[in-house]
Amino acid sequence: MSALLEHVMSPEVRPFAIAAAMILIVGTLEVVTMLVGASLSEMLGTSIDFSHPSDNGVINAISWINVGGVPLLIFLLLALGAFSITGFLIQDVARMVAGPLPASIASLAAVVVSVPLVRAASGGIARIIPKDESYAVGLGDLVGRVGEVVVGPLDQGPPGRVSVADIHGNRHFVSAVAAPTSSPLPQGTLVLLVDRVDTRFVAVRADDELKPTKPTPSSS
Repeated sequence: MSALLEHVMSPEVRPFAIAAAMILIVGTLEVVTMLVGASLSEMLGTSIDFSHPSDNGVINAISWINVGGVPLLIFLLLALGAFSITGFLIQDVARMVAGPLPASIASLAAVVVSVPLVRAASGGIARIIPKDESYAVGLGDLVGRVGEVVVGPLDQGPPGRVSVADIHGNRHFVSAVAAPTSSPLPQGTLVLLVDRVDTRFVAVRADDELKPTKPTPSSS
């Protein structure tokens, strides 16, 4: 175990070990934020939408690599994973041939190899989860939807969190406060999102006729 740890943390593979550690950290943060009613992917944004040409070369490069337009969090994990795996493989091959490469040269080679891999993976994921069904809904489309307070109560102070489904059934965890005339809305309350200011929604208690109804068993 100590030999493996020493190998992973050796200077020539340290950048790839750091990338692998970042995958674990990001994944853990996503799980933790989901447990408290938030979502790291929602905080980062649902997707990288760079469909129009830009004067910024970095934006154009990311747009070309992320050909499938996958969500930002998935894109980051794909990039980190490809960089880490290819880096370790490059150094393993180099070690068998002549000796490990300097970390800077191996990192550059890993980036070059990772770009087409991430581009192919992005396109593949986009075909499995069609963008027009899963990620095309903007925050403004959630106004008028009924959700449930998951972090509350909602009042006119610091925002809480509301879990709300879009028209495709995809779940969003959005920041929200109660309307100025509303009483506090405790956790578990069904609310109607009536307005949005930037990324923060304004909510009121949902009327009974807006609440989802449970099907009643038919009598035979």
